[in-house]
Amino acid sequence: MADTLIHKIAELRELLKDRENAGGGLALALKRARRRLPRRIYRLGQELAAVQPLLEHPKLRMTVEEAKLSRSADEVIKHLKSINLADRRRGRVLDILASMAFALIVVAVLLIVLLRWRGFV
Repeated sequence: MADTLIHKIAELRELLKDRENAGGGLALALKRARRRLPRRIYRLGQELAAVQPLLEHPKLRMTVEEAKLSRSADEVIKHLKSINLADRRRGRVLDILASMAFALIVVAVLLIVLLRWRGFV
């Protein structure tokens, strides 16, 4: 059972690396992806990162609640697999375009106000 949990944690690290561009160990990858993860998912991931050294030791492995941690790992993996990278990229581009459009509208309004104030319009 602990071997499957270790494999789930390895899969979790790979998903964090692929989907969130956060490499390194599990704790470091979670720290790098913290702002992009929901609070609950981040906390579950931190629990898994804290338990990871215990899973590598044969006697300490018995002190870990494997069923609870397995459910936590499944939930974090499910969330990371549901991330759509193309949609995230598209959203980022649309955010940039929206801010540029807003800036242009503000400049145009200020220009019209200035011209009207000076008496040209």
